[in-house]
Amino acid sequence: MGSLSDPTSYSPVKEAERIFGLLCDQADQLDLPASFTGIKKNVMFKTDSDRVYFPIPFKETETTSALKGVEGGVASALAELRTGKRNREIKIDLEKATSFLFQSYLATVGGLGKQDEGVKLKLKGSVWFNLFEPCWILIYNPEDTDLLQAQSNPYRRMSANLYETKEPGRYYHIHGSLEANTTLEMIGLQPFRPDLKDHDDIVMVIESAVKSFTVHELEDLNAKNKQAGVEAMKYRDFITTPHGRTNTKQPPWTITCLESDSAPVPLPASSEKPRILEGIKVLEVCRIIAGPTVARILGEYGADVLKVTSPHLSDVPFFQVDGNMGKHTTDLDLKSPEGRKIFEQLLADVDIIVDGYRPGAFDKLGYGPKALAEMGKKRGKGIIYVNENCFGYEGEWANRAGWQQIADCVTGVAWAQGKFIDLNEPMVPPFPISDYRTGCMGAIAALTCLYNRSTRGGSWHGKVSLLQYDLLLFTAGQYSPAVQDQLRKTLTPEFLALKHSHSVDQISKTALAMMRKEFPALFDKSKYCETWFSERYGEDVCAVKPVVEIEGVEIGWVRGSRPNGSDAPSWDFGKGGDFKR
Repeated sequence: MGSLSDPTSYSPVKEAERIFGLLCDQADQLDLPASFTGIKKNVMFKTDSDRVYFPIPFKETETTSALKGVEGGVASALAELRTGKRNREIKIDLEKATSFLFQSYLATVGGLGKQDEGVKLKLKGSVWFNLFEPCWILIYNPEDTDLLQAQSNPYRRMSANLYETKEPGRYYHIHGSLEANTTLEMIGLQPFRPDLKDHDDIVMVIESAVKSFTVHELEDLNAKNKQAGVEAMKYRDFITTPHGRTNTKQPPWTITCLESDSAPVPLPASSEKPRILEGIKVLEVCRIIAGPTVARILGEYGADVLKVTSPHLSDVPFFQVDGNMGKHTTDLDLKSPEGRKIFEQLLADVDIIVDGYRPGAFDKLGYGPKALAEMGKKRGKGIIYVNENCFGYEGEWANRAGWQQIADCVTGVAWAQGKFIDLNEPMVPPFPISDYRTGCMGAIAALTCLYNRSTRGGSWHGKVSLLQYDLLLFTAGQYSPAVQDQLRKTLTPEFLALKHSHSVDQISKTALAMMRKEFPALFDKSKYCETWFSERYGEDVCAVKPVVEIEGVEIGWVRGSRPNGSDAPSWDFGKGGDFKR
């Protein structure tokens, strides 16, 4: 990484402007507000140093900055509805956009980060309200939300990883999700191996099992067991599949009208300091990064975000530290009569629902987009429903389960990453970048839907996917061979030693150490992060600041982070004991 030999030969700012222009050219397909045409000229991109930060062949910072420019433009259109003021300057800082893409590795709780020893103790002790008592009672939870040790147990953690198959040169990313048992058992392995702790030993055991199967056999096993998993394909091969051909024709995100009978709903009155989404209620039903990022961004603009999780489903504890900034969090069992009753009380006042589960999961519970649009029509106030998933919503794989690494493998991102470091094999890129970028697209979809409801009425459906983000990345294009060659010269021996079987955690840790040394200014927390005292963690929580700046608009949170299940299932948030340092 570092400066390019000829810094005038490539400008990340100019490239961000170009990609922003590509997105603006799709304004009609993306249903961007009519006023966006006039607003887009107010978007300015800036950087402290024209540098490429990530050891990745794709234009991650530039594409993110372009998306943030669209986000800021739609948010500014909503601000016009509130105040009538036009021509607000919108600033996108490329360094802030870079920090946004690996924010979970910059976040800390009690001064400890994701990879620091002892951080797990900081994540325990969450509190929630008991739903089965006549009054709300705080209960101490001595365990974290990694209920099935899919993250904390190194052997089970590697049930989500990339391995070579029985066919030399073909690789398959199995994914035990947050459960691990099913994936391990389907390839003939025990669900627990307490004797295995060393990475190489674990890889030898699991990869040997995967090598017993062809790609076709693994696909059949995944389908039979309803597991996430996919072959690592090259981009040219993916786009010739039926699913690839279908989805390359789709825009990066889609907006559709669910019902048009509801009258327009003006934005709620705001306080003296204009917060664009003040008074807007967002119900988040998501796990892990992309979905929570949608709601986190809406919270930055002033929405009241209530995150609903199940007490019976695992989650990754540390991702809650940055992902739950600004939110209230509660546990509800939507398969119980008590949980459904409370959930429906919350729905009565909701404006936006963010759904991060597999397509159709909430339809089965009776809370899908069509059902809630009917509810919106009956109450005379339309509902906005935002879906986030892995494979998109059209094509033969639309209902497959998936995660970031699955999307990166199927679309060809992993093969491109491997080629970048001169490997003849795929390798997943560092950090949950596709997750965070998909979250940004989901926030744009939500803001656009809200604008539509405010100006045209009705209920609206926004749909985003990890796969569509990766396809946008290919549309934006990889760095030129000259830029990639210069990047390769600055990679450390440790990074160049990585292989397909290294986990995303190991790859990210290695990349992080390299970036800390090369770009110390990027880790200036006083510039790119902010610190809150969190009453629920009982510690200071440090998280990456919002990226978008809009003239005359307050953007930021009104509370710190908290673990899942910390609050009563209510829209009465109160003031709480959090405060900004």
